[in-house]
Amino acid sequence: MAVTVLFACNNNAELQQVNEKQTQKKAIASEQWGEADGKAVYLYTLTNANGVQVKITNYGGIVTSWIIPDKNSKPGNIVLGFDSLSNYLAQPPYFGAIIGRYGNRIAKGKFAIEGNSYTLAANNGVNHLHGGNKGFDKVVWEAAPAVDSTATLTLHYLSKDGEEGYPGNLDVTVVYTLTNSNELLIEYTAQTDKPTIVNLTNHSYFNLTGDISNTILNHTLQINADKYTPVDKGLIPTGELKGVQNTPFDFLQPHTIGERIAKVDGGYDHNFVLSRASKDMELVAALSDSLSGRKLEVYTTEPGLQFYSGNFLDGTIKTSNGKSINKYAGLCLETQHFPDSPNQPAFPSTVLKPGEKYHTVTKYKVLVD
Repeated sequence: MAVTVLFACNNNAELQQVNEKQTQKKAIASEQWGEADGKAVYLYTLTNANGVQVKITNYGGIVTSWIIPDKNSKPGNIVLGFDSLSNYLAQPPYFGAIIGRYGNRIAKGKFAIEGNSYTLAANNGVNHLHGGNKGFDKVVWEAAPAVDSTATLTLHYLSKDGEEGYPGNLDVTVVYTLTNSNELLIEYTAQTDKPTIVNLTNHSYFNLTGDISNTILNHTLQINADKYTPVDKGLIPTGELKGVQNTPFDFLQPHTIGERIAKVDGGYDHNFVLSRASKDMELVAALSDSLSGRKLEVYTTEPGLQFYSGNFLDGTIKTSNGKSINKYAGLCLETQHFPDSPNQPAFPSTVLKPGEKYHTVTKYKVLVD
């Protein structure tokens, strides 16, 4: 029988063992969740002062659930996920995971740095996607939970030189913080001992209704981007930064996702060039659902945002209670540098060199009307 350990602030600052059903505010509960690659996998439940809960596993750094009440005070899970490790070991399409070493696509899995050429796995047709055959979404991270004024989970992973074809030993830390303002803050840091490329993100699929029987087509989306990067048939950017005006990609004003999706070949799976005022963290997108009254705000330091409307979900994957996860059951708002940046000199660089520090921050904030 699994034992749940609760890390919480109390007068004696002691660790308490409690039954899994008990709840304390501003806490992290930990339970053993299985094993992968011969390493123990744990599931951590972060709870804030409002009783909102986010569950994260150190396998792939996956956000497995985010439970928050709707406008009628009914709790619901706003991300697609599972309640057992076995479902993730079956390799669903990156549900909730940390993506790396390079999020999104690299054309033909090839790039060069300082005259040195590198070849990566072609795991998405002829192209490279989301770090390769075994990216950061499929490894076991070292985890360190902590509670102060907020619940925090720090994950660490050393990606060795040559892993999935990437150069350099890359030392990566990702910190998840659930604030008492119902924000999930994600801070990414990395350093390398050889020039390499890095583009980290989180691949959570959101459905603000809390019920995948409802698609995301009636969600309303706004993105602060006056340009996007058009793609070829393999979803590789052409290199053009195209204006969104008079196109289905214009979300400068709120639009429902289903309003113009039929005009987008295959559905939305595109990088938006964010209209940023500075390099500081800014509000870049807002997603809302009138059915639940929930609204999701996205803040980031990144220059791009990948909006993916769940086009490839086809019902073959089932939830833990047997429901089919169909097309448009969830959507992703992945903060990032642009796809194929190593092969596009005009795009913001994703090269990281020794002595430099990769550091980006993204925040997802939920409000309820």
